[in-house]
Amino acid sequence: MEERFKYVRIQGRELAANTKYAKGIFSMCMKLIQDNVMEQEDAELFLEIDKWFSEVLPYPPQCMRRENVVCFFKTENTEMMMKMIRPAMWLLDKYKRPFFVVYTNTPGEIVYEDDYQVVVKAGFDPIYEEMQPSWTPDEKLKELDDRPEG
Repeated sequence: MEERFKYVRIQGRELAANTKYAKGIFSMCMKLIQDNVMEQEDAELFLEIDKWFSEVLPYPPQCMRRENVVCFFKTENTEMMMKMIRPAMWLLDKYKRPFFVVYTNTPGEIVYEDDYQVVVKAGFDPIYEEMQPSWTPDEKLKELDDRPEG
């Protein structure tokens, strides 16, 4: 059975101080420009990508007001968006900024939705849990113990 995810988000490892959520690809690329890390030609490429998204997608009011929210693309309408965002992913690779493409059906509490995206509440403190006991079978752990180090 094929699993179909409803939403996708491209995000980095760095957490945004206001949302306490992994920064999204637009924020990551803009930071490279603001910090004068990105070469001029690459900056122009990203700004063209950003402009396309600004012209094609609605701008959620929560994002305009800089509320503690994050956005996810809807996978049902992402073919063109993913095509347009790929060069930004290439830029992150070029500047050695790790990122993740996260697919989910449960992004959080949705506070805005249009044909292309949802906006969900963020800004919650992370929940830290103790490490779970291992579920690795004992015979596998013994194999690991019997291996020579090196």
